[in-house]
Amino acid sequence: MSASTTTGRTAESGSAWAPLGRPVFRALWIAQFVSNIGTWMQTVGAQWLLLGHGATMVTLVQTASSLPIVLLAFPSGVLADRFDRRGLLLVAQFAMFAVSAVLTALAFADALSPVPLLVLTFLLGCGTALMGPSWQAIQPELVERDQLGQASALGAVNMNLARAVGPALGGVVVAAAGAGWVFGFNAVSFLGIAAVLLLWHRPKTTVPAAQRERLLTAVYAGRRYVWNAPGVRCVLLRTALFIPGAAALWSLLPLIAADSLRMGSGGYGLLLGAVGVGAVAGAFALPWLRQHLGINGILAVGALMFALVLLVLAVVHITWVAVLVLLPAGVAWIGVLSTLNAAIQTRLPGWVRARGLAVYLLVFQGGQAVAAPVWGALVQGLGLTTALVIGSAVMVLSALSLYRWRLYGMEGIDPTLSDHWPTPPLVFVPGPADGPVLVSVVYHVAPEDSAAFIDAMDRVAHSRRRTGAITWGLFQDGNEPGRFIENYLVGTSPSTTTGSPRPTGASRTAPAPCSCPAPPPR
Repeated sequence: MSASTTTGRTAESGSAWAPLGRPVFRALWIAQFVSNIGTWMQTVGAQWLLLGHGATMVTLVQTASSLPIVLLAFPSGVLADRFDRRGLLLVAQFAMFAVSAVLTALAFADALSPVPLLVLTFLLGCGTALMGPSWQAIQPELVERDQLGQASALGAVNMNLARAVGPALGGVVVAAAGAGWVFGFNAVSFLGIAAVLLLWHRPKTTVPAAQRERLLTAVYAGRRYVWNAPGVRCVLLRTALFIPGAAALWSLLPLIAADSLRMGSGGYGLLLGAVGVGAVAGAFALPWLRQHLGINGILAVGALMFALVLLVLAVVHITWVAVLVLLPAGVAWIGVLSTLNAAIQTRLPGWVRARGLAVYLLVFQGGQAVAAPVWGALVQGLGLTTALVIGSAVMVLSALSLYRWRLYGMEGIDPTLSDHWPTPPLVFVPGPADGPVLVSVVYHVAPEDSAAFIDAMDRVAHSRRRTGAITWGLFQDGNEPGRFIENYLVGTSPSTTTGSPRPTGASRTAPAPCSCPAPPPR
């Protein structure tokens, strides 16, 4: 192959639109776009129907949509790692279609009071919670690994392009024909994704590792991995520091439209559309932003931009100014979310990807669910202007926190399994149902290197725990100071559990009684 051909393919793979060259990804992207338009239309209809019931009731739409993620995201991630992900996605689509159909019927019958509206919105959120981890986890099946960043950005473009179209369209439809029609469109939109999934000839995959585990065991394994993966924890922390302040914009925008700018439902749709247009424009600027600002620069500038937008909306009550200032809010939103999503995707191995993404979705949606009623309560207690100023201050603190908690670069990260050692020869070979299994590894260390060795083993401990170890300990032989023994328990056989390391020695018995605990790592 010539150098020019190789360079051409590399450039094509690095294009922002390269994932759309994959037929299944492209079909799902289009179907998701239509569904996202329906979702935004439904959100406008629901929030506008509740405007006469107080600020807190309006913000509860955001809570009803996001709270199911808090409750169900991690169990949904376990299901996505245990069972067929396409099947789970189909179940979610048909369930959300049924709920939306009921919502539509009640709206046309003029029987949609606040309580059933919020309950049905919550049930739609449950479908989203079931769908989220599976949807994220199938992305590596649809595109190459080096295109995951572009696929993540295209997902954000999808949502925000729908945000540019859906709210404005929803506002016009609500004003002209009533909320029932936007709920009906949302119901039909779920069938498009279901049709693409039914036509997708998914290649045969190996049996998921989590399917060989009990349900609770799979839950604990996912929790251990996330807790002992510093890179993943840092992404989750950055998400938790950004989302509550950003939720002020989404939660209070209906009140800004109605109370501050004296606009109708069409005007509210226009404001949401301005954010969407800014986000789509931001997608084109992302490569330049990554090159010149880096991932931490994007997070800092995005938070500060949100702070400025909230401050302007607090003190300026002119419609055209609000529309213009919401454009950079869209750029900031897509920049931060694309950066965080790509960061979490590249830090998770396949065997625990859905569970790790479920935790990310839990933090993302949970932050919105918790923050939304807080912003509503602040509006009722202190007023809209004060609440927006507080939101601006929260975003400034989010930017300043990057001095303490930064994301490290994603270049060269490869979370795929490593098998540097051969399978240990055993007289008794434990089966998948046998366990727990005690793994012992013996190290011989020069006395002058003991302190450095103990420090290094602290990092090994995190690695063991995130890849299956239930307990872990390091012992120093009292009769031979340079001899260290590492012991850890895994739930099943290391040779059969995906993600568990394969050490050079394994046994069902503890080391000799002469072993004593090594000094704790410093």
